[in-house]
Order: sequence, then structure tokens, then C-alpha cells
Amino acid sequence: MSKLTKNQKAVAQKFDSHKLYTLADACQVVKDVTYTKFDATVELTANLGVDPRKANQMIRGVVTLPHGTGKVVRVLVLCTPDKENEAKEAGADYVGLDEYLEKIKGGWTDVDVVICTPSVMAKVGALGKILGPRGLMPNPKTGTVTMEVGAAVKASKGGKIDFKVDKTGIVHSAIGKVSFTAQQICENAAEVLNAIAKLKPQSLKGTYMKSAAICSTMSPGIKIDLKAFLNSAE
Repeated sequence: MSKLTKNQKAVAQKFDSHKLYTLADACQVVKDVTYTKFDATVELTANLGVDPRKANQMIRGVVTLPHGTGKVVRVLVLCTPDKENEAKEAGADYVGLDEYLEKIKGGWTDVDVVICTPSVMAKVGALGKILGPRGLMPNPKTGTVTMEVGAAVKASKGGKIDFKVDKTGIVHSAIGKVSFTAQQICENAAEVLNAIAKLKPQSLKGTYMKSAAICSTMSPGIKIDLKAFLNSAE
């Protein structure tokens, strides 16, 4: 059996892996047990009792984090010339159409969000095999296919994220950085959990939100007392 490192021993003393913590306490613990030398990302996971193979149980949503993600979000806007100034003034990092479509065809995907107008969606749709697997495909449901490109850019830059249940029934969502205060992490996490809770399928039988946990890059997962959180949110 390998020996515990100094940091692993320190972590073991600061939290109980079997305990359910209130959301506020879990957010403080995740800061206490993170020892990375870089500003680690904090992630929330929620295990849902849904079957993603059924269309009426595919959980997907959009939420704006009160304190942002702590990450510099690079936004590409694919649009016609009449919308370019609006996108640039809103802070888009890349704006254009054909030149960027060609770059993407060549394998370039060095952005975090792709926004487009409905009129160019046919051209963008042809790149689905490249953008889709990377989570970059514009979608009207997430507000990334819109005529209001300026508002969409500002929202993406300001902390708007989309979440989607994976094939195992789990939602993974980056909700900030470990440099955030515990309260900021807590408020961001609460926003996501509340958004997920509101998406409960009417046809679902049994428990919807089974469990949730919060962790940072390379830290253990801290289990959240979901029952207490949901009761307090009512």
C-alpha cells in the first residue's frame, strides 16, 4: 500500500468522504482541500435518475452564473457583414464567416463559444461533425443561434453556461475557480442546482436528483446534502 503524500494527509484531516455537507460548507471545504499551485477550476456534478436515451428525459439548460466562471471566454461570431460591428462592439474575439468556416474545416476550434445568426446556420450546420463533439455547435435552445448577437456575446462573456446530462445520467458543470470566495462558489452552485431542479421531467417516476458533489481540479469530491438544499430552496 502506497504512503499518503503530505497533501493527501492534510486533505484527509479536513473532510469526511462519507459525510453529506450543506452546500455552503461543501464550498468552503473544496477551498480548504485544494493544494494546486494554479487557480483550479471548481466543478459541480449532479447524478440524475433519468434515462438520457428517452427524448423526454434529456436534461439540458442554460444558466448565468452570478459571479461568472472565472475563465476568459473566447467567442466566435459567424454572421453576415451587417452584424459584424454589433458583435465586435459587444466584445467578440473573432467575427466573420467564410474565412472562419474554412479555418474550422481545417481543424481550428480555438474558441469556447460559437454564436451565429439564423441566416448562416445552414453553412455552420455542415461543420457539425467538427463542432458537435467539442460542444461548440450553435443551438437556438442555448441562445447561440440568434439575431441578437451583441446580447449573446455579452451573456457568454458574463458567465452564461449551458449544461447537459451525459449518457450516464450525470451533469458536469464548471462553476468557478478556487480563488473565488466560498460564498461566490456557493451562489454559482446554487444557481446551477436550482436550474437543474426546475427541469424535472413530468413523466419521470422515482428520484430525480439522486446526489451531487463539488470538487476542484485534482481534489476529492465533497458530497452535498441535496435534501437539505432542495428543502431550503422551496
